[in-house]
Amino acid sequence: MSDSSDVRPVLDFWCELQCPDCHRALADLHALRERYGDALEIQLRHFPLEKHKHAYAAAQAAEEAYAQGRGEAFTEAVLGRTGELGARGEPLLVEVAAEVGLDADELETALIDGRHLLIVDADQAEGKAIGVTGTPTYVIDGEVLHGGRSQDGLRERITGIADRLLGR
Repeated sequence: MSDSSDVRPVLDFWCELQCPDCHRALADLHALRERYGDALEIQLRHFPLEKHKHAYAAAQAAEEAYAQGRGEAFTEAVLGRTGELGARGEPLLVEVAAEVGLDADELETALIDGRHLLIVDADQAEGKAIGVTGTPTYVIDGEVLHGGRSQDGLRERITGIADRLLGR
């Protein structure tokens, strides 16, 4: 028998690494991490959009970065350079990998051999199934909250749900 108090609420952050709106959403994620610490689990979920031709490769690269233990640093660095990713593509991903201390050659190999394709495809399929249509989108306690250019009010809505789930 498990103790339900050990279960942390999960906030799924449906993200696309070539999306400028996802870069702006990082401020909200940082505020939520500061407020809740480890009490709220925030998970990056991939939802590459067809309009961004390097987003799918970026999602695979992010998975390799997580496998190497530097996923958060990598994703934040790539999100800070969304315009450059659009212009340069995979060479930028390899460059960022080296900048954040990853084995850039291994990341490049992962992009070639497709070892993380299934994770990205599964995230995208799940996102479509629950109603994700764009990024950023947040899901907490089954509620889908669509972001976009305006993040106004989203942090407050997420905080209200998280506080309820945590009994605050």
